[in-house]
Formats: sequence, structure tokens, C-alpha cells
Amino acid sequence: MIRIVGTIFAGLLGLAFGSFLNVCLSRWPEGESIVHPRSHCRGCGRTLAWWENVPVVSWLALRGRCRTCKASISLRYPLVELAVGVLWAIVAWNALSLILLSNEPSLKLLLMDALSKMVFYWLLIALAALDAELLWLPNFITLPGIGLGLILTTIVAPVDDSWWVQRLSRKAAVIDELMAIIVAACVILVTRWIYWLIRRREGVGLGDAKLMAMLAAWLGLPDALLSFAIGVVLGAIAALVLLLLPSTRKNNENWAHTKLPLGTILCIGGIVSSLWGEPMIRAYLHWAGF
Repeated sequence: MIRIVGTIFAGLLGLAFGSFLNVCLSRWPEGESIVHPRSHCRGCGRTLAWWENVPVVSWLALRGRCRTCKASISLRYPLVELAVGVLWAIVAWNALSLILLSNEPSLKLLLMDALSKMVFYWLLIALAALDAELLWLPNFITLPGIGLGLILTTIVAPVDDSWWVQRLSRKAAVIDELMAIIVAACVILVTRWIYWLIRRREGVGLGDAKLMAMLAAWLGLPDALLSFAIGVVLGAIAALVLLLLPSTRKNNENWAHTKLPLGTILCIGGIVSSLWGEPMIRAYLHWAGF
């Protein structure tokens, strides 16, 4: 019963934070304050009533349109709210399961791990939405995200009891994380360099390298590389879909020149890797005979 109540509470809290994230996603690109003014229609400027700000429900009730000017309300709003709510509920369920069903000695570390995962998912969804809409991975999210991931993962990492072993373990954990961050960023930088050699134009942004470094800071190198692999597969599928679509793009743009939001794809890969990375890696190693 505790798990169910805690999971529902975390899901509802996630919906609320997803709604706040939507405010940020609408105002960050315009350089507007996320505090003032109050939530309003981006079309006519009317201040929204309280019931128009209820996550997901309001969008459904309004049928995706402003009740005054009938301007379309992006599908991004309910999708972001649902994504944060569902992921936070999953984190809460898993954490409460460990607390109630195992003999895990450190409740503090479990709670810290759960909170860090919630922050991580919030950041990934923010980056995924911004890259999908604007092909923009802002430094004010990725760079602090790298630092925050480095700090939280080294704090949450289990250490021995003696103080000097703790210092050595933490130091080793920090070094390992820094190396993982550098290697993960280099994966994108090398890909970017190879693409430029072949096509003689930019194909991968530096923001993607910073995002990859952020994934390594939070997940470690193996799961970050798995995120990249998942992203490659999803990108290939997206390219095939574009290839099958009729060429009706503006200015007769060739499908091969279409820019795909790699950051969005990497964020999806990061979420999948965070949830199921360990069993996926074990299954692959078993299949490969390692």
C-alpha cells in the first residue's frame, strides 16, 4: 500500500514539475523570465485561469486550443507532463520496492539516488524537447548537468567504512567519472570530425558532445555508450522513414539534408539505458559470448 501511495504521489508531483518545465521550455528560447508574468496564452496573451493549468487534463478539456483565440496548444505540453510524471512514478516504485523488500542498510543513499534520478530525467526531457523543437541544447543545462551528475554519482556511489578508504574510493570514483565524461564526449567529437571529412559540412553539433558527456556523468561510460548505440538505431529508423516519405519539403530540400534532432534521440537512449541498461548490456555480453 505504501508503494502504491508513494508512486501515485511521485507521479502527481512529476506532472506538476512537468507543467513547470513547459513554462521553462516556452520562455527560455525567448529570454523571458520563468517567474513573471503568470501563465498566459502565447497567442492572445490572456492570463490563464487556474483550471487551464491542470497538467494533461486542461489540454484535453480545451481540446488543444485556447478558449479565447482558438490558437493551437502544442502537443508538447501534455507529452512533457506525462513523461515527467511517468518517469518519476517509476523511480518512486523502484526506490520504495528496495526500501520495503530488501535489507538495504542505507535509506539515505537510496533516497538520494531516487532524487538524483528524478532530476536527471527532468533535465533529459527538457533537452529532448528543446532539441526536437529548436535543435538547441543550451549550455546552461548541459554544463551544470555534467557537474551535477559528477557530484551526485560520486556521493551516491557506495564506499567502505574507514575514512581513508572512503577518500581513496571517492577519489577513484571521481577519476573514473572524469575519464568517462571525456571518452563519451570524444565519441561525438570523432563522429563529428568523420562526418565533416566525408561531407565537408557540419553534421553534428557541439551541444551533442556536451549532452553525451552529461550522460556519462550520470550513467557511467557503459550506459552512456549504450545510449549512443540506441540513438544510432533510432536515428537510422528515422532516416528510413524520411526516405519513404514523398519529397514534398519546402524549397525541394533533399531528405538527406534533413536535420535530425540527435540530442532528442540521445536523451531517449539515456532514459532507456537508465531504466534497463544493465540487463541489456548483460544480454548483449551473453549473446556475444563474453
